[in-house]
Amino acid sequence: MEDRGFDLENRLATLEENELKRTLSPVDRVAERGYFAQPCGSELPVLDSEEALVFASNNYLGLTDDQRVQNAARRAAATVGTGSGASRLVTGDTMVHRDVERLLAETKGAERALTFSSGYAANVGTITALEPDVIFSDELNHASLVDGCRLADCETVTYDHCDPDSLRAEMAARAQRAEASTDSRSGSKATPDGETESWLIVTDSVFSMDGTVAPLSEICDLAEEFGAWVMVDEAHATGLYVDGGGVVQAEGLEDRIHVQMGTLSKALASQGGYVAGSDDLIACLVNEARSFGFSTGLAPPAAAAASEALHLARHSDARERLWENVTHLRDGLETMGWDVPGESQILPIVVGDRRDALALEAALRDRNVVAPAIRPPTVPDGECRLRIAPMATHDQADVVACLEAIRAASEEVGLL
Repeated sequence: MEDRGFDLENRLATLEENELKRTLSPVDRVAERGYFAQPCGSELPVLDSEEALVFASNNYLGLTDDQRVQNAARRAAATVGTGSGASRLVTGDTMVHRDVERLLAETKGAERALTFSSGYAANVGTITALEPDVIFSDELNHASLVDGCRLADCETVTYDHCDPDSLRAEMAARAQRAEASTDSRSGSKATPDGETESWLIVTDSVFSMDGTVAPLSEICDLAEEFGAWVMVDEAHATGLYVDGGGVVQAEGLEDRIHVQMGTLSKALASQGGYVAGSDDLIACLVNEARSFGFSTGLAPPAAAAASEALHLARHSDARERLWENVTHLRDGLETMGWDVPGESQILPIVVGDRRDALALEAALRDRNVVAPAIRPPTVPDGECRLRIAPMATHDQADVVACLEAIRAASEEVGLL
């Protein structure tokens, strides 16, 4: 019989040959430092290494091991249960869900918010539920936005990264094409069935591998000029800006952006994603987002942990401590000769060659600093990097130790 299966062994060998194969290396706790096991398969990992500083986590405010956040999760587990038990459309909707959604809506300046089981599910579910005719997508958008565009089965136009001029050119060109099918009765730009096209601009606010921040105000200007909607992914911004909001709040754009998406799994130290917007938007997602309706609701302990973390993001000094560490690290990296692009808490050290990136990662690990090399397919070949991300819970000595390790490691592998 002819074998119609899958040659997984050869695929894995190709990944290893190209230095693209990943392995898992468990850590004992999610915090600013921890003990890491050697890469392992399915066997029980053994923690026999020295404690290492973690400068690669999305746990930006360091709240995963905050006692107040942990206590909130414990109380929810004891009172409500460890899991939702069903889709929220069945029996999985609880008051804990409503509490975190109320707080998210308040923080994001929206009428209502809705939580999903993950940020990926939130993006894919929202885009496909909206069913746009045309999507304009930043070329470096997160994979969940890209996959949402694919699953929506619509025309997707990619514009140059964080470039309003490129976006304008693409929108103008698409408008000219639509004008050719103008409905002579209404004068509107029309789809083949005569209805007005729906346009959606999608962008991250903070780009996770580049540290760049989208020009949201200019994007809103273009959206209003062409009659489009705007969807912003605030996964790496939620909790870090004014009053615990994101870039949208920092720039006062709540009334100009139709869909605000974010995650509970980064600065908010939990799990899941959310979408904030109008009452009508959320009602539509409740009814039509398949990744919401056909998934078990967010676990109550996760929802409660996110609520407490968001409260702390708004009312503690965690954000200020994070940005102090970011400034210290950025200044130190630039002083030693590294060009650090972007203007966020994500500090990429772009080395180019994947072997150089892997060598720098290993040299840092030898100095008990964890900052994994980022390689294809996450970033393009030739743009490999280390992604340095401090936490609010790193103290000044930790930041100094990280900088000293980067300098020594860079000199060891010949990059400085």
